[in-house]
Amino acid sequence: QVQLVESGGGLVQPGGSLRLSCAASALSFDINAMAWYRQAPGKQREWIASVTSDGITLYTDSVRGRFTISRDNAKNTVYLQMSSLKPEDTAVYYCNVVNSLINKRAIGDWGQGTQVTVSP
Repeated sequence: QVQLVESGGGLVQPGGSLRLSCAASALSFDINAMAWYRQAPGKQREWIASVTSDGITLYTDSVRGRFTISRDNAKNTVYLQMSSLKPEDTAVYYCNVVNSLINKRAIGDWGQGTQVTVSP
C-alpha cells in the first residue's frame, strides 16, 4: 500500500501563495492518477484537484484558476501550487491515489495531511 506524506502548509495572509508537496512511496506511482483533498473545520473532506500520470488535470470550481496541481514522476511527488489564497481555503490538505481523472474517490490510506491557514 502506498504511503503518502504531505508537507508545505503554514500560515499565510489572504492573497498569498503556498506550495504543497506530497511524497509517495510506491513503485507504481507513475501509473496512477493522484488527487488533492482538503478538510475544513467542521466540514467533510472534499476533493479539489486531480492529475493523471501524463499531466492532465481537473479542478473543483472553487479553486480553478487559483490552484495548480502537478507531479514529478521521477520523484514520486505531486504538488499543489496555491495562489490568491482566501480565508475559506483554510483546511488540512491531503493527497491520495485515485483510479482516474474523473473518479474522485481516494483508494489509498490517508496521510497526516498538512495544515493551511489563511488569515490576516
